[in-house]
Amino acid sequence: MLEVVAASAADDPLTSVMGVIQVVLEYVGTIAFAISGAVAAGRKRMDLVGVVVLACLVAVGGGTLRDVLVGNLPVFWVRNPTYLLVAILTAIAVVALTRTRALDVLQRFHVIQVSDAAGMAVFVVTGTNVALAAGASDISAAIIGVLSGVGGGIIRDILADEVPDVLRSGQFYATAALAGAAVYVGLLALDVDPLLVFWIPIVLILVIRLVSLRFGWGVPTFSYGAPDDGAGPVGGAERGGSG
Repeated sequence: MLEVVAASAADDPLTSVMGVIQVVLEYVGTIAFAISGAVAAGRKRMDLVGVVVLACLVAVGGGTLRDVLVGNLPVFWVRNPTYLLVAILTAIAVVALTRTRALDVLQRFHVIQVSDAAGMAVFVVTGTNVALAAGASDISAAIIGVLSGVGGGIIRDILADEVPDVLRSGQFYATAALAGAAVYVGLLALDVDPLLVFWIPIVLILVIRLVSLRFGWGVPTFSYGAPDDGAGPVGGAERGGSG
C-alpha cells in the first residue's frame, strides 16, 4: 500500500476504498503485463515453459528492478507470491485462449492496452513512493518509478530479441511514466491531500498514454545511416519516436 494513502486515515472508509482500488489496479496491470509477455513468447514460438517464464518476467520485472535498486529485499513477489501465481495462471490462460478468438477480441477493443496503461500508471506511482520511502532523492525516485512501470516490457523485448518497444514504439510510454512520476513528487512537496497525490499522477499517465494510443502521438525519432525506406531523409528527425 502507498504510505501516503495509509497514513492519511486508517479508519477512513474512502481511504479504504481507494486502497482496494489500488490493489485491483495492481493485479489488472500484472495480468496485462503477463499477457503481453505470453503473446511475445508465442510470436517467437517458445514452448510452454518459455511462455510462462517470459510472462512472469514481464509481470514482476519492473517491481523486482525497483526493489533491487532501493535495497528492498527480499523483493515483493517473494514476500507476496500471489503476483507471481497470477502471472503464471495468466500465461497458461493465454495459451488456452489462442485456440479461440478471445485474445483477438480483447486486442480489437484495446482492452489489453488500456489495462497495461492502468497497471503501468499504478506501478510508476508505487515505485516512486517506495523509492522515496527508502531515502532516494526526488529525481532518483522518479527515475526508479519509471523503471518500475516500464522495466518489465524492456526485459520482455530483450529476451524476445527485439529493440525494447519503449524506445521505438512511436507513442508516449516512458514519457507518460516520467510525467506522472514528476507530478507525484511535486504534489508530495506541495503537501497536497494524499488521495490527490495518488490519483492525479495516475490519471495523468492514463490520459497521456490513451491519447497517444488513440492519435499515435509521440516524440520525434532519430534516424542515421539506416536504409532509406521512404519515410524520410537519412539523418533526419521524424514524428512518432521513443515513448
